[in-house]
Amino acid sequence: MLYNDNPTLLGVQKTIDEKRQGEVLFKAAQETEAKDGNKKFYIESYGCQMNFSDSEIVASILGDNGFSPTRNPEIADLILINTCSIREKAEETVRKRLKIFESYKKQRQGMLVGVLGCMAERLKSKFLEEEKLVDMVVGPDSYRDLPNLIAGAEEGEKGVNVYLSREETYADINPVRLDTNGVTAFISIMRGCDNMCSFCVVPFTRGRERSRDLFSIVAEAKELFEKGYREVTLLGQNVDSYKWENPESKQIVTFDQLLEQVAQINADLRVRFSTSHPKDITDEVLFTMAKHENICKYIHLPVQSGNSRILKLMNRTYDRDWYMNKVRRIYEIMPDCAISSDMITGFCTETEEEHTETLTMMEFAKYSMSYMFFYSERPGTLAARKYKDDIPEEIKKRRLNEIVRLQNHISLQHNKKDIGKTFRVLIEGDSKKSDKDFKGRNTQNKMLVFPKKEGLKQGDYVTVTVHEVTSATLMGTVV
Repeated sequence: MLYNDNPTLLGVQKTIDEKRQGEVLFKAAQETEAKDGNKKFYIESYGCQMNFSDSEIVASILGDNGFSPTRNPEIADLILINTCSIREKAEETVRKRLKIFESYKKQRQGMLVGVLGCMAERLKSKFLEEEKLVDMVVGPDSYRDLPNLIAGAEEGEKGVNVYLSREETYADINPVRLDTNGVTAFISIMRGCDNMCSFCVVPFTRGRERSRDLFSIVAEAKELFEKGYREVTLLGQNVDSYKWENPESKQIVTFDQLLEQVAQINADLRVRFSTSHPKDITDEVLFTMAKHENICKYIHLPVQSGNSRILKLMNRTYDRDWYMNKVRRIYEIMPDCAISSDMITGFCTETEEEHTETLTMMEFAKYSMSYMFFYSERPGTLAARKYKDDIPEEIKKRRLNEIVRLQNHISLQHNKKDIGKTFRVLIEGDSKKSDKDFKGRNTQNKMLVFPKKEGLKQGDYVTVTVHEVTSATLMGTVV
């Protein structure tokens, strides 16, 4: 067993015991829902994985305060929508959903609707006073205040708490796993961001960077494994800048050390992480990944643009050559590592030649997949204040289409190299297209689909040989 002679053992076990108490209370609330008429909550999440992780924290807080979850918003006493401000489309979706929830409120007396997360600060007055769509607005660092805000809303008050904390990490709260497959789970290791990328709202909506303590992270991962989970993803806006000081020993724990601690829990617990900032990922992290087979050989390394001038305008703090050297270093240490990326096309003043440099960067880096967008100006960001959004939308969309087409081609070529290869795959559940097939991912984060075999079940590891591929999926059979 890990930590038998490790000074962190007591801290980890203490945290596990405390979290189990909260989980027992929440399960009891679920079991007695029909008997004691607990109030019901319904929650929807949009945007990044951090938002979905936050919703699990909110579910735990509500469970400790007499609420039970429901999948049906029409019968809920409390509807919460966890919002995203990264793209304009996400905000439009939230508004449409709030209009639908408004119709539910008219049919169910006493129903409350609240907005959580990244849209809270920026649009609080609009939601509460102008459009009157919600009863409360709660920022990412204020979820502990939800019971008070709910009580006030029940008395007719409009509740607002969008305070951004420099300390809050929710380390003591045991997240309730929502819509889980029982195999994979997210663990939030830090909150906020200190990188002031000019296009990004995160530092303004989630506050400054602060890291969660090592004990609680390892405890959460250990407990998830004991419950049958076989993969955890360590989450942060920039996981590579994780830094926590042990208050007793004064020792500084960095991300590579945290990664190793989690990997050592059990060889059958896979470890992933997201997201990495190119300027912060270190050789120590890469060597730790190479050392442990159960740390997945996959890095999400957003480039945003392949042109140095645009990168400077974006305040990404690296240039084209620097990023390319980082990619070379990853492949040097882990030749089988898959790298994915984020790209924004049509950023302020971007020329055709600069757009072309993003295409050549994609060909150089050989991304296994990418998240691709055209630039959407976000109010309050540095770019919105300093630069004119001067690229016509039709040009943005045309450039985006070029990026998407190229990425689909690169992904297909990337996957074709896997034909004939054999991978260890974690079964996550049934394939979307057929309940006769399983789906699961390999170490490179690629999805594999393969026929079911007697005796295999969700959560098992299997060895699969790849026979055919698309740009998004590998198809094979169990060896």
